[in-house]
Amino acid sequence: MPKVIISGGGTGGHIYPAIAIANALKEINPATEILFVGAEGKMEMEKVPKAGYKIIGLPIAGINRSNLLANISFPKKLISSLSEARGIIKDFKPDVAVGVGGYASGPVLLAASMMDIPYLIQEQNSYAGVTNKFLSKSADKICVAYPNMDAFFKKEKIRMTGNPVRKDILEVNSKRAKALEHFGLLSSKKTVLVIGGSQGARTINEAIDAGLTNLVGAGYQVVWQTGKLYIDRAKKTAEVFEGQVFVSDFIYEMDLAYAIADVVVSRAGALSVSELCLAAKPSILVPLPTAAEDHQTMNAMSLVKNDAAILVKDVTAREDLIKATISLLQDPEKQAILCKNIHELAKPEAAREIAEEVLKLIK
Repeated sequence: MPKVIISGGGTGGHIYPAIAIANALKEINPATEILFVGAEGKMEMEKVPKAGYKIIGLPIAGINRSNLLANISFPKKLISSLSEARGIIKDFKPDVAVGVGGYASGPVLLAASMMDIPYLIQEQNSYAGVTNKFLSKSADKICVAYPNMDAFFKKEKIRMTGNPVRKDILEVNSKRAKALEHFGLLSSKKTVLVIGGSQGARTINEAIDAGLTNLVGAGYQVVWQTGKLYIDRAKKTAEVFEGQVFVSDFIYEMDLAYAIADVVVSRAGALSVSELCLAAKPSILVPLPTAAEDHQTMNAMSLVKNDAAILVKDVTAREDLIKATISLLQDPEKQAILCKNIHELAKPEAAREIAEEVLKLIK
């Protein structure tokens, strides 16, 4: 019976690929025993149990780059987390470890390395993060989603798999009728899906808030995921558009959200980009400019240069996003080009390919 420890999290962009890998491991061998390790207080502590897996939290936290004084406790948390990770590995006795990025992957993979447990890194972005670059030195295999990653990792360790996403996003177009019923919207109108990542996106929210009257007035309807911080304000704005705007802080039924979407407005996190490729939706990407090493802009540009998405800069989104969205909604020819090109970049078997690589590492 294979035993696999999966570590990382912090955002949906780390958590959902991790769950997809776990599900693929179970499909290959239902007897596989899986344990997740996350960071205390982060969203994986809620999302992973909902997916049916056990998770243990570590006291690790990230480095605060904007307030250096806030990092005084970081060394203590790192040492404590490394000690706890060693204890978890000792108790669970995994055959192999997997790191998907996020705070918890550092201590767990460091401990795995010290204890001679082979490990695999899954790097979602087109620009490798600091933690994964450091951990790659002892990694046995590195699964990536973008070309030219040998700029960060040893070429012989790299396997180009794409990013793992939830299986329910495949063939979403067959779910349109169900989606219309779920969101309470009309089949006669085109729909804009607005997603700012698992925690929302302030710039996108403010642009949609200011331009909602224009969108609805032009004859379109909206599914709007706001994140927790913006939900109250968004609901107040949307209440005058009953039956034309669906607002939620978090959408669990993303397959239905993609099924109803004619155009998607989104951040350019790695998971979002991979899902958009699989769903084959005409997309307007607004990269988060403060993302580490500006990796979201690089993720977005990997699509834009293939004429597979449209880019609107965060700094101009408040002025340009609504205009760009309405323009795309009114241009069926451009929608068709974007759909075709983005679908060609999809990697539908990524989760299974990564799971197979994980199992190959078992001694």
